Amino acid sequence: MEKRVRSSEREAFKLIEEMLQLMEARGLVELELEHQGMRIRLKKAGHTPGPQVVEYVAGVVPQSAAQTAASKSAEEATGRRVIIKSPMVGTFYRSPAPDAPAFVEVGQEIDDDQVICIVEAMKLMNEIKSEIAGRIVEISVESGEAVEFGQPLFVVEPR
Repeated sequence: MEKRVRSSEREAFKLIEEMLQLMEARGLVELELEHQGMRIRLKKAGHTPGPQVVEYVAGVVPQSAAQTAASKSAEEATGRRVIIKSPMVGTFYRSPAPDAPAFVEVGQEIDDDQVICIVEAMKLMNEIKSEIAGRIVEISVESGEAVEFGQPLFVVEPR
């Protein structure tokens, strides 16, 4: 299983590199691609130097049966919860800049397609968006921490 995950990560990074080369060669400002359940949108930042921003929509994964059984009594009162996992390896950031407020806080209501964090990978700032509307119940990672592919980032109680 882990080999397959690493393979898909390598494939995603290769795809991003190829997209960046295509953008440079053709003088494109924006490029979006959907491939094998993954949507990648690259958009050049203005004319200011700095990292490019990659938008990545995070899929939501329901808690496993073991997790559900372990926390069943807590969830019975609050309903079904969903874990938003990291779509890539990188560094997790709760805000767009060190002095800026966090994208989301525990207890905050979120909409689907809302930016909830950034994962920096290969010097690209990847905006992670939620695919679910609900309330943030838990933030599982501290800003500045390294995250792995599939690592839980947020627990959301769907609307």
